[in-house]
Amino acid sequence: MDPAPPTDSAPDSSRASTSPSPASPSSAPAPAGHRSPPLPQLVTELRDLVVSYLKQQTLVPLQQLGRYIGFGLGGSLLLGFGVVFLAMSGLRALQEETGDTFTGDWSWVPYVIVTFALLLGGALVWLARGARRLKKEARSA
Repeated sequence: MDPAPPTDSAPDSSRASTSPSPASPSSAPAPAGHRSPPLPQLVTELRDLVVSYLKQQTLVPLQQLGRYIGFGLGGSLLLGFGVVFLAMSGLRALQEETGDTFTGDWSWVPYVIVTFALLLGGALVWLARGARRLKKEARSA
């Protein structure tokens, strides 16, 4: 039995390398404007693009903002507790270490002194914050 000669419908590897054959749509890229990708592929690419954009532009900044707010709240809580404990220790020191100065009808004076000290400290922080804001605005302008 002799092998059958190759036919045009089934080219063998030697004929494919010597003669140019038309490129199939799946093996070569289509020329521009000739044929676009199928619709399901475009929809999938669009969905992937939108998801990555949303992650990049919304989720990452929100995570950074959450971290910023968390550290800010934690710091303000610790600072607030520190100020309260410092005020209580100052009040206790005024009551105990001044001897008989603030006894009887003068027992209210340490409370006034500590309240005044807290208000003065708050006012100094407020003024320093305002001066810092003005300096920052002057630099950016």
